[in-house]
Amino acid sequence: MEQHRTRPPHLRARRATPSLPPQARGERRPAAVRRPAPADQAGRRRFPEPRLTGLGGGLFCGAAMLVLGCLDALLFGSSLTVYGVLFLPVCVLTAVWVRRGDLSTAPVVVPIAFAVGLLPVADGGDGFGARLMGLVTALATQAGWLYGGTLIAGVIVTVRRIRMIGRRRRAAAARQR
Repeated sequence: MEQHRTRPPHLRARRATPSLPPQARGERRPAAVRRPAPADQAGRRRFPEPRLTGLGGGLFCGAAMLVLGCLDALLFGSSLTVYGVLFLPVCVLTAVWVRRGDLSTAPVVVPIAFAVGLLPVADGGDGFGARLMGLVTALATQAGWLYGGTLIAGVIVTVRRIRMIGRRRRAAAARQR
């Protein structure tokens, strides 16, 4: 049985080589065309502003807390107070670095990362059951740090969301004029 074509053949001929921008072809922009840095930014260093996706924010927060938990276990003898104090800056960084479209993920991933980082810090004996009981006990006794970090992330995300909505409204109002 014959198979008929469902699409008509392309009538346009394809280009031999795709048109690439000068940077991709290895060409450099002439010195006269290069834009100099603005005077106010030329002398000062800028801090990095990473923009993490929701998944990236979760991975960053979880990995950071796991590393800090291991360091706490090695350097401070599994001090839960030190771990809780180290948790707060990670919450701030996660809430600040997550991109605008994924703002709602920051307060969700922060408690998960807290629990992940507790694995090396929580007291526990030999065996899975004893380790699990140590983790549950650490989560129960350190709930203040957990709630505090989650609250900090939530407040930062809420402020960022309000500022973003305000910018959108101002831009819409400027377009209406």
